[in-house]
Amino acid sequence: MKLNSPFVITISRQLGSGGGYVGQNLAKQLGFFYADREIISQAAKRLSVLEEELEARDEKKTSFWQSFLQSYASVSADTYTPPQIIAPTDREVFKAEAEVIEHIAKERSAVIIGRCGDHILHEHPNRISIFLHTNPTFRKGRIRKVYHVSEEDAGEMIVRSDKERALYHHTFTGKEWTDVRKYDLSIDTGKIGLDKSVKLILKYLELI
Repeated sequence: MKLNSPFVITISRQLGSGGGYVGQNLAKQLGFFYADREIISQAAKRLSVLEEELEARDEKKTSFWQSFLQSYASVSADTYTPPQIIAPTDREVFKAEAEVIEHIAKERSAVIIGRCGDHILHEHPNRISIFLHTNPTFRKGRIRKVYHVSEEDAGEMIVRSDKERALYHHTFTGKEWTDVRKYDLSIDTGKIGLDKSVKLILKYLELI
């Protein structure tokens, strides 16, 4: 496959598998735009909310009670307060981020991290999808290094992140997040290392 513009690489990843590192280095070596934070920034503008709010909800599905309170927030009838701004729903957030991803993929060659990019761009004529995963030991070590947390906290982050991303992906795509059959390439980053994972992807691009 020739890297004609626009060419898009979507990366889905387990927390601690080095998705950010691999994605940034791929983008740098290919001269592509790296789309991660930009997705949150542009989606926040579309929804008229703070970036921090969307970042806190990134690839997570709001709980039932959070959704209930957002939808039915009210005050006592005899108490006046300024009207509250209702937070966007999960589906509104997904739609806004999907629109940003589609716009980026249409305008330029890019490496797009997470947020169901493989599903959103499944009809893109010039795209490959990658899934990065590895063993818990490697993931914990990576998380401790990046986030400066204890091994116990790293383990809890893995469990929470895996659960949240699986639910998020299933809700909006109807598919299992870790089903490698829906990706073009699946890599165990802990087995070959992050730099060799980048080289493997570059070699794969030469072969297809």
